[in-house]
Amino acid sequence: MRAVVIAGAGGPEVLEERRVDALPAPGDGEVLVAVAAAGVNRADTVQRQGRYPAPPGASPYPGLECSGTILSVGPNVPSRWAIGDQVCALLSGGGYAEKVVVPAGQLLPVPEGVSLTDAAGLPEVACTVWSTVFMTSHLSPGESFLIHGGSSGIGTFAIQIAKHLGIKVFVTAGSEEKLAACKGLGADVCINYKTEDFVERVKQETNGKGVDVILDNIGGLYLQRNLNGLAVDGRLFIIGFQGGAVTEVNLQPMLARRLTIQAAGLRNRSLDNKALIVSEVEKNVWPAVVQGKVKPVVYKTFPLSEAAEAHKLMEESSHIGKILLIP
Repeated sequence: MRAVVIAGAGGPEVLEERRVDALPAPGDGEVLVAVAAAGVNRADTVQRQGRYPAPPGASPYPGLECSGTILSVGPNVPSRWAIGDQVCALLSGGGYAEKVVVPAGQLLPVPEGVSLTDAAGLPEVACTVWSTVFMTSHLSPGESFLIHGGSSGIGTFAIQIAKHLGIKVFVTAGSEEKLAACKGLGADVCINYKTEDFVERVKQETNGKGVDVILDNIGGLYLQRNLNGLAVDGRLFIIGFQGGAVTEVNLQPMLARRLTIQAAGLRNRSLDNKALIVSEVEKNVWPAVVQGKVKPVVYKTFPLSEAAEAHKLMEESSHIGKILLIP
């Protein structure tokens, strides 16, 4: 089969489409999926740079989500899954290929009204946002929510699901075009981080209180300001370190306002934990997708052979929404 191989740690040019060995038959509780499309995620670019290795036993090929059709089913797979089913899946790796083996607990049905291709842009963002912001930080109707990188794949999804659930949404982004896209998805307060202090704007819009939950992909660079922008009992969830992982911080706001800082990723979680998250996403998010309240936002698709171009676009950060690869 064809797959994208990381020839060595480096820039996008190290991604090479190659003929590789066929995958083994799916094992216990697994299915084999013919990939229709794969989502490109920031984590893939970090893996390519040599800073985010695949977990033990995972595919060496990049790609943390895909959509496709089930080709074969291993032993002890739940009867709900059958050959020919159209699915999308959360992966530990291997999405940048013609086929991938997936634990059945990480499968989701393609939602009614969503194309098989576009469905590839849903699993990673839905599982990330639901597991962090809702399952862990317990963001609730009537609260306020700040999303850094509102025009990203995660951001465009988070805006929509939060608005659907009755939450006031604040976003940061770096251009008027991106802010307009966020507003079009339902964001209430759109802040250009290049021209405005987001903490000041948050305080203005909340009568000095701050927001209840922040979803942050920046890390060290924003840590102090994030703490300063949280309300009493506020929760900060960190999912990335685009602004560095090391900083010096004044912890006084945490004590004064009972703040919580948490951080997590998806890839290295146990199979059981991933299955729980996927199950919660199907129960709580998929109905909103079927109703058209939450839609995948796809910016551009590339053929598998142009994975390097897809990574260049990701790292330029000029896109709005998801970037997909088509085998």
